[in-house]
Amino acid sequence: MGGVARLRVPVGEDAERWITRTGCRRVLFIVHNVTSATRLLDTLPLFDGDLRVQLFATCTGSSPFLAGVPELLSRSGLPVLPWSQAKDTDFDLAITASYGGELEAFRGKLVVLSHGVGYNKKLAAPSTEHRAPSTEHRAPSTEHRAPVFGMSPEWLLDDGRRPLATATVLSHPEQLERLSAYCPEAAPTAVLAGDPCYDRILAALPRRDSFRRALGVGPGRRLIVLNSTWSARSLFGDTTGQGGEPADADDLLPWLLSRLAAELPADEYRVTAVLHPNVWYGHGPGQVRAWLDHARQAGLDTIPPLDGWRQALIAADCVLGDHGSVTYYAASIGVPVLLGAFPEEALDPHSPVAALVRTAPRIVRHGTGQGALRAQIDRVIASHEPGRYRRLAAQTTSSPGESGPLLRRLFYGLMDLPEPSGRPALLDPLPLPPYTPDRRTAPVRVLTRLLGAGPPEVAVVRRATTEENPETVSGTEAVPGTETVSGTETVSGTEHDTAAHTVVDEDTKHAGRLRIADIVVRRGSADDPRVGPPGAWVAEALARYPYCGLAAYVDGVDRCVVGTREGALLRLTADAAPDGRADLCDPAAYASALYAWTTGEAAAGRPAHEAVAEIVVRTGRATHRVRIDPLEPPHPQW
Repeated sequence: MGGVARLRVPVGEDAERWITRTGCRRVLFIVHNVTSATRLLDTLPLFDGDLRVQLFATCTGSSPFLAGVPELLSRSGLPVLPWSQAKDTDFDLAITASYGGELEAFRGKLVVLSHGVGYNKKLAAPSTEHRAPSTEHRAPSTEHRAPVFGMSPEWLLDDGRRPLATATVLSHPEQLERLSAYCPEAAPTAVLAGDPCYDRILAALPRRDSFRRALGVGPGRRLIVLNSTWSARSLFGDTTGQGGEPADADDLLPWLLSRLAAELPADEYRVTAVLHPNVWYGHGPGQVRAWLDHARQAGLDTIPPLDGWRQALIAADCVLGDHGSVTYYAASIGVPVLLGAFPEEALDPHSPVAALVRTAPRIVRHGTGQGALRAQIDRVIASHEPGRYRRLAAQTTSSPGESGPLLRRLFYGLMDLPEPSGRPALLDPLPLPPYTPDRRTAPVRVLTRLLGAGPPEVAVVRRATTEENPETVSGTEAVPGTETVSGTETVSGTEHDTAAHTVVDEDTKHAGRLRIADIVVRRGSADDPRVGPPGAWVAEALARYPYCGLAAYVDGVDRCVVGTREGALLRLTADAAPDGRADLCDPAAYASALYAWTTGEAAAGRPAHEAVAEIVVRTGRATHRVRIDPLEPPHPQW
């Protein structure tokens, strides 16, 4: 954090000459990295409306993960002091959510919060120069020689004797029991004050349906969250979950990303990734996006490192995770979890996270066979009992919903300042994320089946194809409502062959596939001046790509404009749900259903431009009724 200028206002040698409100109590938020800062941001609202308090922020500069911190501090809007000035300035209270750095140099009362779900991981202190552990009053057991971050004297004590913190905030008595055993010198500083992060999650649980819609998850669709903490032993890491030895051949992540794209039908599953900020900022957001490029082309979404991960957990149907706090939070609110990394040796064996790692089901790699991963996901969802992790949930906090009042009481008590009267201590609600429909720019292989003709009813299965999983959809795969029988599909006792075609987004990296695509798709607003109205783009696309049979312009969450080679221009619009909300199926699936209806073998003898008023599209367990309205072609030569 070098380069941060010393402040003159509202603190500094002559600050009293320039400030507007004098006599304020000074509260300093000490940031180590983005991860710890996000927990501090949870507590900011506890000081809202109090004209007696001036807030500040600083960064110790001690963490190896400093990227992103300046932007986050700027976003907070608080005055930011360089660490050198913060150490020399008197504050009434300092609050931090991590250890490390020269915390012993701070002048004033220090409160330390956990930046995860308690303290669970073993982590050697970066330096013992000022933290030599004392063995006085400590049991001789060697079980805990590897320091537990936030619990061991290597982290908690200055010179091996004096606790660094005035108050060590814990969320559950089980943490106090471990603290008393591992570092009895720090036990008197412990304060049970709940978990503000978890309380914000609990308060937002009733909004699950809204979060699902924001993430583009409609009825009949499942949201799968891929979650990873940081380190080589995490799910995103490249060592085995068992022993930690480098084992490129056993690296689970490439297989997992490939199978998620290959096995999960696009309209039945949504996959989004929640990665620890240390992954994003340790390797660089651009590098992380590059690593995930093939998966992102196939439809993988990523949650930004600061916002939205809690909403994604609430909305999830299953979390593929590891030993990080996010996976534990998911289990604690009743979400089924599958572990892809489970390094028990990296955890305090007596911690709740270790208990989850020992009991949760694990991803089993079955090579590249079709259905290897999807079957595991579906099975863990179907067999999950909501109360399976009830005991673990109870250990997340002993004061659910009460962290706001408990923390504010602690903060103001340490400042010797009465709490604001008549104003409850409230945390900010989780905001509704922006609507983020998923998009696949990799070529999409589509399998269709005609199920009925009055009105036309078409079952659609779509999967992205990448270099890792080329042509993953075969003509012998089951389509919704069907059974595979010796290379054909059986529907109501009648045999029908399935049909397949390829859909390619015009913005694909696979430009060569546009020349042989059956359907070319573009997405944008109807009034985008760069491409003209949808009908004009459709005409140009059919001219540009002479081998495609249909062009589709998706200009809304539930609608698109399609043009056929025979000259028909049609508006496809899905009927709203009974509650009036828009259908959230990708409209490109409607175009595929229409293409199958007008070009498949079952269409023999029927003109390709035959007008129908409605088509029924089935994607997995969901049914979409789509209106078809003819439009006037924009070009006379049509």
